[in-house]
Amino acid sequence: MLVEHLGRLSYRAAWDLQVSVLEARIRGEVPDTLLLVEHDPVFTVGRARDAGENLLDPGDIEVVEVERGGDVTFHGPGQLVAYPIVALPEGRRDLHRHLSDLEEAAIRTCADFDLTATRDERNTGAWVGGRKICSVGIACRKWVTWHGLALNVCTDLAWFRRIHPCGMNADLLTSMQAELPQAPDMGQVAASLARHLQDVLPHSEPPG
Repeated sequence: MLVEHLGRLSYRAAWDLQVSVLEARIRGEVPDTLLLVEHDPVFTVGRARDAGENLLDPGDIEVVEVERGGDVTFHGPGQLVAYPIVALPEGRRDLHRHLSDLEEAAIRTCADFDLTATRDERNTGAWVGGRKICSVGIACRKWVTWHGLALNVCTDLAWFRRIHPCGMNADLLTSMQAELPQAPDMGQVAASLARHLQDVLPHSEPPG
């Protein structure tokens, strides 16, 4: 899998890049690709019914409607966002499994920093002590996935109080910084997450 570290980038710029890579992957012109990025502050609205009603007070922060499943969430500085653009091979064309694989990568990443994360039977994502530390939401076109996961590393959790994140109370959100004695290094978290995503996601033959 090709891994690209984009640094900090606006949501729309990253979305444009995702679409470009997605279309190229569908055509078989590029290998499976993982985009890692921090976004400027933005609220995104997924395809869940009435998701827009969970925008409480976005203020002057951009709101973007997107193709992924799920509800409303926040992306911003201190949050590591991963977009795996992966061609699911036959035998792995199960989107529920793909979501579970993303959760597994986040859980393993947290474990690398001595943080125990688990799944919640009723909700997607990775959870620490009953609070959500990582959100997942995907889209798929011709069995190539895009969108992905957002792991709160040192995110200012106050942003979530402007919405009902994933339809929940904002108090149910947490971050690695909030759960650990000090915030881990973002670069180290990115390296860990990239490694685990490459371990758990299916591997397709590269083009050419």
